[in-house]
Amino acid sequence: MDRISWNQYFMAQSYLLKSRSTCERLAVGAVVVREKRMIAGGYNGSVTGGVHCIDEGCHVVDGHCVRTIHAEMNALLQCAKFGVATEGAEIYVTHFPCIHCTKAIIQAGIKAVYYSEDYKNDPYATELLQQAGVRTKKVALQVDPVYYEQQQLVQELIHQLESHGDADVEALKNKANRLFKVPLEQRT
Repeated sequence: MDRISWNQYFMAQSYLLKSRSTCERLAVGAVVVREKRMIAGGYNGSVTGGVHCIDEGCHVVDGHCVRTIHAEMNALLQCAKFGVATEGAEIYVTHFPCIHCTKAIIQAGIKAVYYSEDYKNDPYATELLQQAGVRTKKVALQVDPVYYEQQQLVQELIHQLESHGDADVEALKNKANRLFKVPLEQRT
């Protein structure tokens, strides 16, 4: 079995964190990584103990939800809270950071920003990152954890049908192979 790249692994982690977001406008996840180890993670959500957008709607001022703390900021604040150094670390974010998060990333000493999706990319944020020598790289997510779980489930179901002598197993195998584009037998 081939192992996924580090970039795909950490980007997948940011998407997993994104699933915890409580903002209805845009779900974002971020992972701070140093020396191939995750040191913090965050998603956009309300302050601890506060009301969440999913409960009472977004609190929008000047076109921005002011109820939420952005994922990047939450990850960096987690490092600060627990005394974890960010100097020389990297951050993996589901979306390109906003201008405020960009400034925090630079001040935290982050050396690289990996993002998967463009989102209102601010030219000034890009300029600041370049001036600070922070590398940026767009990394499209190629690993969908749910997709692999679905493959496993289908494989298990087909094996159960085979063990019961179901006559339609071959047709189901062919459908699954077309759906997942790789024969099930090659996924083990």
